[in-house]
Amino acid sequence: MSGPALVAVAHGSRNPAAREAVAALVRQVSRLAPVLDVRVAFLQHAEPSLADALTGTGRDCVVIPLLLSTGYHLTQDIASAASAAGARVAGPLGPDSLLSTALAARLAEAGVPEGTAVVLAASGSSDPRAAADVRRQAELLADQLGVPVTAAFASGAEPTVEMAVAGLQASTGGPVAVATYLLAPGDFHDRLRKTPAHWVSAPLGGHPAVAALVLDRFRGVRAAAGI
Repeated sequence: MSGPALVAVAHGSRNPAAREAVAALVRQVSRLAPVLDVRVAFLQHAEPSLADALTGTGRDCVVIPLLLSTGYHLTQDIASAASAAGARVAGPLGPDSLLSTALAARLAEAGVPEGTAVVLAASGSSDPRAAADVRRQAELLADQLGVPVTAAFASGAEPTVEMAVAGLQASTGGPVAVATYLLAPGDFHDRLRKTPAHWVSAPLGGHPAVAALVLDRFRGVRAAAGI
């Protein structure tokens, strides 16, 4: 082990492209902080498990959930595994201005013109706190872009992405872009491409701003603990 351990834990997917997106993010974190022992773990559908990744990390370890909002996985699954290992846990990545930077970059990469209204498309959750996190991220993105941004969800809350796109098209009279509020590709991103939006951005993946945010969360936990 080269230094204090940072264990980045993602939801997990059977999709190889999703696993590669997480791996790309973790590689970016390692490049930014080569003195850290950076590990990756998954809650389901992929290995290693969080419990396995925490083996031998020591009490200085910090678990960073690769989750964009709060919810059951964070408050139950991750918290339980970290507690059993004596590790500390950071909060979710979002909402945060660094995510706005990454989202704006992905929109630019998709060819979205400046001034275009945006739907921030999240997977959704039954936890109302998660929906509130996404809506706050939409506000941060609107501040950065200077355009209307509407939060939308695949499940657990409204509006749906289709509803939000139609609403913005009607209110602005112009084309609408979808900002994909996901770390990795998968079924939901595939569905977004079928919406009536003019542009759909790529998932956040290993964007440098997301990697910097992971490190911010790590340093924040350690500073709060006095280590």
